[in-house]
Amino acid sequence: MDADTPADEVLDELFSTIESRKAELPEDSYTTALFTHEKGENYVLEKIGEEATEAILAAKDDDREELLAESADLVYHLLVLLSMKGASLEDLRTELRDRF
Repeated sequence: MDADTPADEVLDELFSTIESRKAELPEDSYTTALFTHEKGENYVLEKIGEEATEAILAAKDDDREELLAESADLVYHLLVLLSMKGASLEDLRTELRDRF
């Protein structure tokens, strides 16, 4: 993904990259490290908890820049978890659409 990716396509590109890393497991990839960590899925669950806490603290401190950074980390780790569980971004979109 690069800076030229339209904002409305970023999540699709990110999820595609996550799926690609899951399939190919390149050695120098943080995403690969998440999929292959010795703690397994628990490691990603811990990261989600960590990022959620950091986003909460940033919001509490009214630090918009930090809130956005931590929210991006949270979304990334959530997308990794969805991929681990065999769910897709389209599954998430459908769930959200069905709620409104």
